[in-house]
Amino acid sequence: MAKRVFFSFHYDDVKSFRANVVRQHWLTKPNREIAGFFDASIWEKVKKEGFIALKRMINNALKNTTNTCVLIGTETHIRPWVRYEIFKSFIKGNHIIGVHVNGIKDKLKQTKNLGKNPFDYLGYKFNDLGTHITLYEKTDNKWIEYSSVENKSTFKLKRSIVAKGGKFVKFSEKYKIYKWNKDKGYDKFGDWIN
Repeated sequence: MAKRVFFSFHYDDVKSFRANVVRQHWLTKPNREIAGFFDASIWEKVKKEGFIALKRMINNALKNTTNTCVLIGTETHIRPWVRYEIFKSFIKGNHIIGVHVNGIKDKLKQTKNLGKNPFDYLGYKFNDLGTHITLYEKTDNKWIEYSSVENKSTFKLKRSIVAKGGKFVKFSEKYKIYKWNKDKGYDKFGDWIN
């Protein structure tokens, strides 16, 4: 059965065509079941809406998804809305993956060097009892609490994880990154998502 995937990306990667190669690769397959996913992205409406409306659109787009795919371009790691979408996906419990898109030729048939891994700039810390986590983002080489999801930075876990008490975890330790071309994304994308 095809899964619903939320695609998170920097809008410039849509303008250069790279993000759409991944998001729309199902169009060249017999059907979405074979592709293995439905795109739940909202980028078409983004530029027309304000801050609160945009947050609401992201939250609604994520509602019926089980996967989030972060399309990694040159500046994806510093984009505030991408960070929000990743953290919101994490709190929701989505399976999260990253896919480098700079190796995909753009509309001028050019590629770029790989962008920085956005998961290196996001993390969370367990409290000493392992009952709560606090979200963090790395900005200006400093880890600071991230409170844009539900206007708070600390969340109660459904079950305590005592062995993790006090531990800090970067998202890059937890989530896998793929390269669209090298890792054969066209054929394997459906396997990458849960």
